[in-house]
Amino acid sequence: MLMKKIEDICNRQVEREGYSSNLYLSMASWAENNGLSGVAGWIYSQSDEERIHMLKFIKYINERGGKAVMPALKKPAADFKSVEDVFKEVLKHEEFITASINEIVALTLEEKDFNTHNFLQWFVMEQVEEETSVRIVLDKLRLVGKNNMYEFDRDILSLRKPASTAGAIT
Repeated sequence: MLMKKIEDICNRQVEREGYSSNLYLSMASWAENNGLSGVAGWIYSQSDEERIHMLKFIKYINERGGKAVMPALKKPAADFKSVEDVFKEVLKHEEFITASINEIVALTLEEKDFNTHNFLQWFVMEQVEEETSVRIVLDKLRLVGKNNMYEFDRDILSLRKPASTAGAIT
């Protein structure tokens, strides 16, 4: 049985993962509208991944006897200055999500909820991968410079990690 404190903080994470998906959809749409189909593809895939994360939390909450709540989501920004600014924002957001996951992990230890603690370990490792992936993109952007966006846009999808079957919803 899921403790109320844990259920509430996991439902908060449902909202954060849903917002992440919408934020990345907005960024992908911006990229697509600016002729950056490769960047858009990378970010659309990221949006899909965040939706899967949200679904994992929903299923876990319900399976543990809690009640997952579908939140209203705040509207994300729609305009961005540059590709570099988009990816800086992605990194900032992923660091926020990492802190959020860590907060849940800390609460599970405090409450001795080892089932949820175990469930969260996948997310802990996923966040390491997420942040690393975005840092690699930012490094590549710095290397190519602002005048080589065509090549960067063409090659960005090769920087994307393969979809993990561990992230699939069962």
